[in-house]
Amino acid sequence: MSQINTFERQSRPAAVAGLFYPDDPVELNTALGRYLTEARSSMAGGDDKALIVPHAGYIYSGPVAATAYARLLNRRVPVDRVVLLGPSHRLAFRGVAGCSWRCYETPLGEIPLDGSTMRQLASTGSISILDQAHRAEHSLEVHLPFLQHTLGKFTLLPLVVGDATAEQVGQILETVWGGDDTLIVISSDLSHYHPYDECRTLDRITSGRILDLDYDGLDYEDACGRTPISGLLWVSRRKSLEGQLLDLRNSGDTAGDRRQVVGYGAYAFH
Repeated sequence: MSQINTFERQSRPAAVAGLFYPDDPVELNTALGRYLTEARSSMAGGDDKALIVPHAGYIYSGPVAATAYARLLNRRVPVDRVVLLGPSHRLAFRGVAGCSWRCYETPLGEIPLDGSTMRQLASTGSISILDQAHRAEHSLEVHLPFLQHTLGKFTLLPLVVGDATAEQVGQILETVWGGDDTLIVISSDLSHYHPYDECRTLDRITSGRILDLDYDGLDYEDACGRTPISGLLWVSRRKSLEGQLLDLRNSGDTAGDRRQVVGYGAYAFH
């Protein structure tokens, strides 16, 4: 499964542009600018090491995601590399999946991948190279326009997380931790399809566990990205990081009715 000899031969085209976010570059940049402007109250802060950010369609989670990404506009240390982890929605597999592409594409252009680190992780068995896990996965892609808009140029290490433990994911994060110029982004929504008030109660409990770095306390019903979140919380305990809640809303607050909603939270770790 390692396929190391296929690295850097092609690009991964955008799969959900026009569905989860606009596929026209001008329209996309306008939407991103609007979300970030509306979220500017969250821009105060230092150089965060990690973010947890939701991954739904922009009309639903974009305002919440922007409260995390607006903080990147105030960084003192530029970000040169983004390590992006999200859950697999379309393919069941064990472990963590990298990919063999040389870049990811969005309507805003190409993002080069950190192929050398991908090869290193694959050679040690920390990850498998499984392009199929990336090909149609939205949990990574929806973050890329926000990152392009706020950071400009950077390299990307995209990893799709399957059936893994918090320690497995945390050990990978330790390996790729890097310095202040490396940002870790964990992609996850929170509770799914509960009535509005119930969602608010459940998500407040989940937020408490995230801020307590309780990597064993989350269930898949609490957050679809439970495994990558748990990996971040595991390594955050080891590195004495502190979490900060930036925003906690749901689709009943942003778009849609309140009978069945999806929860969204944004968090910073420093």
